[in-house]
Amino acid sequence: MGIELELHSGRPVRKGSPRDTLLRGSYAHGEALARALSTLARQNSGKLGRVDPYNDTLFNEQEAQVTRQEVAALVRACTDDQQKAALLDLAELLEACAATPGSYLWFMGD
Repeated sequence: MGIELELHSGRPVRKGSPRDTLLRGSYAHGEALARALSTLARQNSGKLGRVDPYNDTLFNEQEAQVTRQEVAALVRACTDDQQKAALLDLAELLEACAATPGSYLWFMGD
């Protein structure tokens, strides 16, 4: 189980090519990110608690802005190096999404 991330300039669509809007992707930390977010999923806390490790979840730029604070708290509390790297990568993508009008961050679950 893993969660890959893609930042898109607009809402990605299943029909056609979602690559048309792709700005940047993160594919190296999928399993570590899923583990880092798994405790939130059980508690259903905040925006990150909505991320489904088995399906796709989209955040728009406003949701990304709010979620940046959640990730910062997780990074401070994280003691696992792999999970911390995954969270830092997520934080960068959330920052980019929040700064890009009309963009979406796509969490792609297994």
